[in-house]
Amino acid sequence: MARTLAPREAGPRRARPSRSAPARLAPAPGRRGAGGSGKLGPVTPTYRERLAVPLRWWVQGTMLVASLWLAVVVAVPGVVAWVVAGLSVALMAALLLAYGNAVISVAGGELRAGRARIGLEHVGAVEPLTPEAARLAAGRDADARAFLLLRPYRKRAVRVHLTDPADPTPYWLLSTRRPDALAAALTAATASPRGTGGAGPTTAQGEQHAG
Repeated sequence: MARTLAPREAGPRRARPSRSAPARLAPAPGRRGAGGSGKLGPVTPTYRERLAVPLRWWVQGTMLVASLWLAVVVAVPGVVAWVVAGLSVALMAALLLAYGNAVISVAGGELRAGRARIGLEHVGAVEPLTPEAARLAAGRDADARAFLLLRPYRKRAVRVHLTDPADPTPYWLLSTRRPDALAAALTAATASPRGTGGAGPTTAQGEQHAG
């Protein structure tokens, strides 16, 4: 007896891969560069200053390490003295670099001081201070709620008053080598339309408050 074969059901056909050009991804939203292109442009700070330690601190630290080496080399073998001196130099360099690594900048609608930042729309009056005025502002006339970024080798400072009603900090007191330039940069940035765009809430961490 002849066997009757059932007709094979037609299955789904695999689609051939398209040879057309791949779709281009839309550029991510963000700040446009010069010329109105979709590329992100770098934010050029209108003011930037690193509170690096002065050269005399490095000289004094080197002299201190040399004195330590002279005191150790007469009591222990020379190799041990050199190891102690090398470790002392490394520790001194790490401490000085870390202490002088704080940066003050005005860029991207924000004022940054160390690890703290605040939108320029919350910046009010800016006062450049003389060495004597800065000493009084950091001492006798200091407000316990104020945010301080001070370095003893920067005698002058700038006091930046804040207008954020949600922030209890009345002002920032910042050491600077160029108080007039920093005050001018903040005044110009807050007066421009870009300085009034919401840059987010105040963040002040890692530095100290008065008191």
